[in-house]
Amino acid sequence: MAGLIEERRGAICLLTIDRPGRANALDAATSAALDEALTRAEADPAIGATVLTASGERAFCSGMDMKEAAEAGAGKGLIPGRGFGGVTERQRAKPLIAVVNGAAVAGGFEIVLACDMVFAAPHAVFGLSEVKRGLFAYAGGVQRIARQLPRATGLAMVLTGEPLPAERMHQLGLVTNIFDADALLGRALAMVEAMLEHSWDAIGHALALYDASRAMPEEMALRFGRRFGDATLGSADAPEGVSAFAQGRGAKYDNR
Repeated sequence: MAGLIEERRGAICLLTIDRPGRANALDAATSAALDEALTRAEADPAIGATVLTASGERAFCSGMDMKEAAEAGAGKGLIPGRGFGGVTERQRAKPLIAVVNGAAVAGGFEIVLACDMVFAAPHAVFGLSEVKRGLFAYAGGVQRIARQLPRATGLAMVLTGEPLPAERMHQLGLVTNIFDADALLGRALAMVEAMLEHSWDAIGHALALYDASRAMPEEMALRFGRRFGDATLGSADAPEGVSAFAQGRGAKYDNR
C-alpha cells in the first residue's frame, strides 16, 4: 500500500505512515490510502479504535509532499469531504489516537489536532509551518487551534510558523501523555487496549457527546446528553457494568 502500513493489533487498527525519506509527508497516493484505511476501520465491527503513527523518529508527518506539490500543485492530499489525509474533516464514531514520534508540522499537526488522544515522544515538536510557504493551515489547523489554545499562543503558532515542543503541548493540553521514544508505541497501545475493555457503545456515545457539547450552549448540551444517556441505559452494557460492580467481577461486554 502506497506509503502506509496497515496492521491489526487485536481490536486496534494500527496505521503507520511509511515515507521516512520524505519526513512522512503525504503525497496524493498515501493520503488516499490513509483515507481508505480509516474508512475500513470505521466500518469493521471488530475494530474499536484506530492508532496512527509513523516510521522512524524524525517525523510523524510533515504535511503535504512539497515536491509533489511543486510539480502537480498544492492540495493533492485533500480528500473531498474528509480533509487532509482523509482525517481532518472526517466524521468518526470510533476513537482515533495519534502516536507522535517526531515532528508533526503543517498538515501533520492538523491531523494530530483532529485526533482524540495524542501520545508523544519527548523530542516531538508541533507546528503550523504553512505561513512560511505562502499558505495557511485552513484544513483544520487554524480552526482547532482557535478552540483549543489561548489566543496569543495559538496566533503565534499560526502566524510565525514556529513549532512548540512536546512538553509545552502537554502543558497546554494538546498532548495526552509523553512517553520515552523506545516505549512510546507500546505504552500508547496498552492504554488504548485498556480503554477498549470498556463498553464500546459507551465509548462511542461519550465521544460523540463530548465533541457535540463543545459547540453547544450548556443547556442544549445537557438535553443532548440525556438522549445519549437514554440510549446507553437501554443497552445491554449498562446493566452488565452495574451487575459486575455489585458482584465484584469484571464486566463482560459484547463489543463485537
